[in-house]
Amino acid sequence: MKTIFILCDTLNRRMLSAYGAGEDAAITPNIDRLARRSVVFDSHWCGSAPCMPARRDIMTGRLNFLEKPWGAMEPFDQSLQSILSGEKNVHTQMFADHAHYIICGGENYVKGFTAWEVNRGQECDPVWTRPCKDGIRPDTPPKWFKGSWTEAEHENRSHFHTEYDYPSVKTMWHAAEWLEDNHDADNYFLWVEAFDPHEPYDCPKYYLDLYEKEGDYDGPDFTHPSYAPNEFNEAETEHLRRRCKAVMTMTDRHLGEILDVMDKYNMWEDTMLVFTTDHGYHLGEHGYMAKNYMAPYNEVFHIPLMISAPGVQPGRCSAVTQNIDVLPTVMEYYEISQEVLQYPIHGKSLLPLLRGEIDKVRDGAIFGYFGKQMAWTDGKYTYFRAAKDEKNQPLYVYTAMPTVLRQFYGGNDAVNTEDYKRIEMGRFLPWTDYPVYRFPADIIHWGNDSQQFVGRSPYNEETLLFDIESDYAQEHPLHDEALERHCIEQMKRCMAAHDALPEQYERLGI
Repeated sequence: MKTIFILCDTLNRRMLSAYGAGEDAAITPNIDRLARRSVVFDSHWCGSAPCMPARRDIMTGRLNFLEKPWGAMEPFDQSLQSILSGEKNVHTQMFADHAHYIICGGENYVKGFTAWEVNRGQECDPVWTRPCKDGIRPDTPPKWFKGSWTEAEHENRSHFHTEYDYPSVKTMWHAAEWLEDNHDADNYFLWVEAFDPHEPYDCPKYYLDLYEKEGDYDGPDFTHPSYAPNEFNEAETEHLRRRCKAVMTMTDRHLGEILDVMDKYNMWEDTMLVFTTDHGYHLGEHGYMAKNYMAPYNEVFHIPLMISAPGVQPGRCSAVTQNIDVLPTVMEYYEISQEVLQYPIHGKSLLPLLRGEIDKVRDGAIFGYFGKQMAWTDGKYTYFRAAKDEKNQPLYVYTAMPTVLRQFYGGNDAVNTEDYKRIEMGRFLPWTDYPVYRFPADIIHWGNDSQQFVGRSPYNEETLLFDIESDYAQEHPLHDEALERHCIEQMKRCMAAHDALPEQYERLGI
């Protein structure tokens, strides 16, 4: 049995013609080509965001954001790749250019893969960074600059001389080569993960020329918004949207190289292909750029999913699904019983949906960022529940691997030494006997302002309810007490089914 799992980071659903983007669509003929062969899921949702929380959801079948923010895979986690190799002798292969796998906060995600490759040089990955005469080169942007600037990112881009120097292009190309070389092998799982179209929106100019003609824009060539309210004017914002689409088109081209190998050897007859993303991205919607700090709007959490499987007819599926469903789906495809799991999972196999045996796997889903608003949806309504007060308490981080993005929970890094006495260790998680640390959230100080959770952020202080069938852009909140009570009850049911700890209910005032 064979499976190919393809994740294109920060792929905006609203820019895909397969999801009805219309005139706003990026040029993605290969995603369209894949959609024609697949079941396209219309109500698919990220569970935990951003990057590493979403990946832990996918690899473990459980929601990360109820217990911790960005961080490592836990030592008690059973990853999809480990289950496949351990239970069915499946060769698990990863190609990626997501540099977070090899820095602090990304520990153990590649564990369990039989073989793996991470191509360096994306974003601010410090692979080519040089010193200056005083030592560490300061991050000093030009005076005209808007957005995010690091010397590491600037240096990385100087190494991209041809299209095939770009790390995501290398990732897709190497995966296609591997598939060509191993097309007659069996019993493998191929994980292909392109960091593009994640920002910075950097690609050869001929891709941007598809969207921006001479005279369309005469401002600075911005490529990387800051994680903050939109500081760009209307023309600059549109330029960034065009740049995003340009990178989507480049990524799509190299997705086509993988699909070409599939076509060449008629691998569709015996291979399941899963195509998705981790989350989306704001490009001016609601007045925001980027992700992480705002309410969990559709722009980030409503994401694409396409699955092509042998014997499954292409079509559309309206059932509410989530990224946590990948693990049980792949397990069932390889005929691995869930009896091998050491703890309960939250995901549901989508194979019965694909075969048309059932019409739903859940009534609703919860999702969000750790320590911020809790979100619930049934595919028609979305409900965002804010913390009951500004303290955003009680809130704890539970982990046996105390790292976050580029930081440790200690050594006056993310946690000061004088606060060590407030850290506890015990068997706090009801679904595993493995002991974990319990960190009070108010002693954690991130180096990443967009993901702070010490106190309720002004961007997360509102409880909001939307009808996304009539107001998909989520611009007109509903005020309906009876409907809100229904949403709260459904949210509580989902929280209970996903092992939410008691303090989460208290923090949200439900």
